[in-house]
Amino acid sequence: MTDELVSQYLYTVGVPDPDLIIRTSGELRVSNFLIWQGAYAELYSTPAYWPDFDKEEYRRALETFAHRERRYGGISEAVVSKSHD
Repeated sequence: MTDELVSQYLYTVGVPDPDLIIRTSGELRVSNFLIWQGAYAELYSTPAYWPDFDKEEYRRALETFAHRERRYGGISEAVVSKSHD
């Protein structure tokens, strides 16, 4: 059993995994949405409800995403450095 094998049987086969998942209405859970594909995605939660999610809110989500440290399941350099002290 491999990641590639499982991915071949998903509805999203051939579509790249998301880097960012935006959750509207202030929810902090993904409700089984892209649970396999979103394993290394960054999550952004906004209090805006979907009908009110506009260009400005999208810009905020992208700006927040741009400042995140992507670790893809690893640990940050700060943690590595601290553990060697």
